Amino acid sequence: MKRTLIALSATGGLLAASATTALAVGHPAAAQVFNVKSYGATGNGSTVDTAAINKAIAAASAASGGGTVEFPAGKYKSVSIHLRSNVDIQLDSGATITAASSGFDAAESNSFSQYQDFGHSHFHDALIWGENLTNVAFTGSGTIDGAGNLKTGSISSGQADKAVSLAVVDGLTISGITIKNGGHFGILLNGGNHVTVDHLTISTASNRDGFNVINTANFTVTNSNIASSDDALVFKSDFALGRTFPSTNINVSNTTVSSTGNNALQFGSETCGDFSDAHFSHITIKGAGKAGIGIVSMDGAHISNVSYSDITMTHAATPIFFKIGSRGRCPGHPGVGTISGITLNNVTGTGLSDNGSFTSTITGLPGHPVTDVTLTNVNLTVPGGDLAADSSINPPEKPTTYPPRDYGTRPSYGWWLRHVGNITFQNGRLGFDKNDGRPAFQTTDGSAVKVNNVVVQRGSGSTYDVGFFSSSGSSATGQTTTGAALRVKTG
Repeated sequence: MKRTLIALSATGGLLAASATTALAVGHPAAAQVFNVKSYGATGNGSTVDTAAINKAIAAASAASGGGTVEFPAGKYKSVSIHLRSNVDIQLDSGATITAASSGFDAAESNSFSQYQDFGHSHFHDALIWGENLTNVAFTGSGTIDGAGNLKTGSISSGQADKAVSLAVVDGLTISGITIKNGGHFGILLNGGNHVTVDHLTISTASNRDGFNVINTANFTVTNSNIASSDDALVFKSDFALGRTFPSTNINVSNTTVSSTGNNALQFGSETCGDFSDAHFSHITIKGAGKAGIGIVSMDGAHISNVSYSDITMTHAATPIFFKIGSRGRCPGHPGVGTISGITLNNVTGTGLSDNGSFTSTITGLPGHPVTDVTLTNVNLTVPGGDLAADSSINPPEKPTTYPPRDYGTRPSYGWWLRHVGNITFQNGRLGFDKNDGRPAFQTTDGSAVKVNNVVVQRGSGSTYDVGFFSSSGSSATGQTTTGAALRVKTG
């Protein structure tokens, strides 16, 4: 587990260790191994092994260069496990850490709890927790299982609501393991830096959130599968730590995400701090009760330089949803944030009807537009089925709420834009499963919205294909699926 820290010049206050980069040197096999059974763990599935596990962790952390805490095959029933620095939790094949029914650590006090919900505000009420850590890991091919004993809502004394809970960690590796039945969170990470995740499976579709990544920089996920009922893989910035850190240098690739009832791949809604330089590629979205791809700035965050490429999605209620709101749920009730510099390339959505049908949306607030968004080869086939009369709907502003469903039916079937600037659609395609009388695109209060070389399906009863209202410098070119020129309506 020992790493060499190489100093780099840096500015800002990302984390206490933000001016260093942790690089693994040599092979971690040289680290000492601390088998939990040597410290009294039984692994028999009925004895609570917490004391033995925590002894092994303490010994590994105290060893020169740290150590590996090995869980051989077996079922290790436990309450709150205390992770320490310089420790690799190695779950061998057939090894499972499983949650006991009660006796977990109490949720610690937090004087900043008014700025986010209970689950986000506390870290100790978990099966495994640690804070102010350096160089920790979860490796192997075993499992962490809440076993139905981790709660998804309010908790009583001795109960827990998280499988893994980590606060302020510099140097975190997660590789090969499975987390299931995680309660409110499979993983709650707040204040992370230098995080590498590979071949992680989170299965919380019968519970709530999969992986909440909060106030975290230099974060990479590859080859993973995250399934939840609430947010699946979500990036947030709350005030649970009494401060925020910029969330930057985020990379996710070759990963599958799904949420039966909420957002699959999401920024927000907690957005006290800024987000930048986030890149998602080769992602499969298998379900979203709300947004497949979502970006919301509700609490003053500036979100910029975010790219999505080679994304496929099915079963998403709203394929793509970007919104600037003005909830301001952070100290000082900060002003309105921004969303800018977003690119989407080669995004395909089909079979989207299982969770309802809500048009892809880009919306700011009056005087606070979403800007500089480029969508290239974005191809969506939506459920459709609405009447031409619905093209006159004017959804409410809803500045303090964020779910895509809040706007109800939109006046267009493919894309609805309001309070936007410099938005470009290039070479995309829009269609529907059922005849829809609404236009493919509608923009209100926009500037420089360009619809270039797109192909759209035209429903019977539709009176126009692209609408620009109270908009300037906007244009549309392309054709329908039958080869007719696009009809553009302005007003």
